[in-house]
Amino acid sequence: MKISWNDFVEECNQCQACPLAATRKNVVIYRGSVVAPIMFVGEGPGATEDEQGLPFVGQAGRLLQLLLDAQGFAQKDFHIANVVKCRPPENRVPTDAEAATCKKLLGKQILICKPKIIVLLGKTAYTLFTGDKNAKMTQIRGAFIEKNGYLILPTFHPAYILRNNNERIKLWQDIAMVRRKAEELGLMEPLETPPEMPSQRPSSN
Repeated sequence: MKISWNDFVEECNQCQACPLAATRKNVVIYRGSVVAPIMFVGEGPGATEDEQGLPFVGQAGRLLQLLLDAQGFAQKDFHIANVVKCRPPENRVPTDAEAATCKKLLGKQILICKPKIIVLLGKTAYTLFTGDKNAKMTQIRGAFIEKNGYLILPTFHPAYILRNNNERIKLWQDIAMVRRKAEELGLMEPLETPPEMPSQRPSSN
């Protein structure tokens, strides 16, 4: 049965399926466009996201947005979400049980969003999404995985880049790879001039 976006949002907001529901301030579902060719999936909300009810709006999210803007992504091009929609206490890693429960909602979200490309932000998101606990991000990033009709690209979480700014070029290269693939598939128009990686750091406010 086809589910509407409004019904999906209501289902998320009413969800009490795991213990994270008891400590959340807001269910964090998405930002960007409901239907988009590219979906970015992180691990779970942090404190700022829990406060605002939007994913990737803290300092790491602002870095991600900085890079997306520089690569010419418009809001219509992306849908940003997380594997789990409620903040784990103290920003701990979601348990396997929490992730398994919330992945059912993520599956519905993907069906509604209809992305062609899914970008997994960070090792934890990759592990929770794929179930592969042995892969190292340094080995798997930068190459597309084709699965169930989706092109999946693992890359570094922007929070890791904030702690290791010398690695920013790798996240930038991966986002550029997503951009090129989207252009190849006719999902985005080519840029008129080559983008340059922004050097500034997002504010901590």
